[in-house]
Amino acid sequence: MAQPHTKTSDTLSIRLSKQLKDRLDTEAARQERSRSYLAKQALEDYLTVLEEQDRAVLQAIESADRGEVVSHERVSAWLESLGTDTELPMPKP
Repeated sequence: MAQPHTKTSDTLSIRLSKQLKDRLDTEAARQERSRSYLAKQALEDYLTVLEEQDRAVLQAIESADRGEVVSHERVSAWLESLGTDTELPMPKP
């Protein structure tokens, strides 16, 4: 008996401005890839960045909740010292 076909991907339709479509076409031709391939890669990269940012924000909130913070004054002093002869080490909580 034949195994049922398992769907491994879905189709997504999006509207693009002519300018964006032209840019996508140009890049697809340059890379010798399809527009769909480049759009999929761009979405994967974009979502990965968003997920990493979300994780970083949650970690920062958790650190702040534990009291692991650096005062504004210490950060300002450090920033003002950068590039000077008396550069301070980066402050730590």
